[in-house]
Amino acid sequence: MDVLLSPPLAFLIYVGLVLLLMLFGRVLAEPEKPDPMKSSVYASGEEAPGHPAAPGYQPFFLVAFFFAILHLGMLVLASSTTLTLVSVVYLVGLILALVALTLK
Repeated sequence: MDVLLSPPLAFLIYVGLVLLLMLFGRVLAEPEKPDPMKSSVYASGEEAPGHPAAPGYQPFFLVAFFFAILHLGMLVLASSTTLTLVSVVYLVGLILALVALTLK
């Protein structure tokens, strides 16, 4: 039973089950009929806006990356018991990484 639940074997079993389920769904599905209504944008009779509704992920990614570097860097520095040369170099590198991240 332990071999059956090992991650690589369980992954292969799950992939096989998903493929079987996908093939079963294709057998049950009706053949596709192309229709212009299926490919057109529907907006309650209004024309769809040409600009994106929300900004991309890039500003949020930069903020998340900034805090990830900051928090993980501080965790590493806090795990040090004394202020050594290595931790000072690490702190300078952390500051440079954060400055480089904020510059465009």
